[in-house]
Amino acid sequence: MRNSLLLVAAVLLLCCQTLSAQNKDSTQTTYPSFKGLVMAGYQGWFRAEGDGTSSRRHVYGDETRSGIDAWPDVSEYEQTYATPFLLKDGSQARFFSSHDKSTVDLHFKWMQEYGVDGVFMQRFFQETKRDRKSRSESTTILSNALLAASKYKRAIAVMYDLSGLKGKGEDCSSIIDDWKYLVDEIGVTRQTGTHTYLHENGKPVVVIWGVGFPDRPYDIRNIGLERVIDFLKNDPVYGNCTVMLGVPTSWRELNADCIHDPYLHTLIRQADMVLPWTVQRFSPLLHNDMDRYRDLLISDMEWCRKNKVEYVPCVYPGFSWHNLSRYEFPDDVKPLGSIPRQGGRFYWQQLATAINAGASMIYVAMFDEVNEGTAIFKCSDNPPVTKTDVAFIGMDGKPSDWYLWLTGEAAKMLRKEKPVSLVLPERK
Repeated sequence: MRNSLLLVAAVLLLCCQTLSAQNKDSTQTTYPSFKGLVMAGYQGWFRAEGDGTSSRRHVYGDETRSGIDAWPDVSEYEQTYATPFLLKDGSQARFFSSHDKSTVDLHFKWMQEYGVDGVFMQRFFQETKRDRKSRSESTTILSNALLAASKYKRAIAVMYDLSGLKGKGEDCSSIIDDWKYLVDEIGVTRQTGTHTYLHENGKPVVVIWGVGFPDRPYDIRNIGLERVIDFLKNDPVYGNCTVMLGVPTSWRELNADCIHDPYLHTLIRQADMVLPWTVQRFSPLLHNDMDRYRDLLISDMEWCRKNKVEYVPCVYPGFSWHNLSRYEFPDDVKPLGSIPRQGGRFYWQQLATAINAGASMIYVAMFDEVNEGTAIFKCSDNPPVTKTDVAFIGMDGKPSDWYLWLTGEAAKMLRKEKPVSLVLPERK
């Protein structure tokens, strides 16, 4: 009798533990799968003088030094801030702050309006190392994004970016504590209102980006990646997640922009999804480069099918790193608009090529990345003018919402709501 009671007690305890683990994440979501979605990366790191934050990361700068190459169209923002720059008509150029709740709300409103399915919120490694109080700025932005995602019914997920990880005895295990913090303190997978956290195969998606790049100071073999992946997938309380790894373009062949270490494949197989970073790896200035992109995707997807890993292709509208390179690489200053947008043609060709190759989901780099000129949100064709080498790309005469609209049209193609076409669509 006593043994029977002990057995019952043990079963009840196990059930309680299992129930507790299930209660950490909502199993209900508007977005049970990434398939059929076009989602973008969201930096959310922009600050402005006078916005009340302590951070000055990636500000617009001034005529002597700027960290951005594309200028946002701020005509719809509730709150904007004066900058040292002037527009062609002599008026003062203004900028937004990602820290303002109204900014994040507007961005998600645009996503709903134009059919952008959602975003991956970047969370940088250094944020995970700070004490919980010091994470307040980035956590505020994420909290505002969760509210806006629920309000506008857009998909949302967390992407941990390993940028800032130094190696040399430092590992990435602080991601474990940060994920616990996000789940416990802000309910990242069960936000207030409509639950829209992105799932895949019935599990919340968590991304670790920056795995396998040779220019990083850390060795992927000794930064605890297997432990973090195992925690996210298997922890009885905080796990049961789908893990996606952000890797270099040449991850499959382990050459070119990728480390030559087969351990990367071990990590990818341990995860569930892979996202190759193709920004700057393709250009409309190279003859038949979309054929090379197509062939890469087909071979990548074949490897993934054989190894039971889901594949997410990356697309981007163009690239410009002129202003940043002036002080980061003074001996190798990049030209303005080095990978031109061509009025959306380059972006559309990537989207259509990926869909034709068999992509079931797409990642766009990026929603708000004006630093490297890859933003798809509303950018101005009337940027500030300067008397120095600081300069900003234009939008080739296109309206500021052009890339948002193209993204929504591509999502329709992905879901077979309209025929796939390599020809840039006309807007009626």
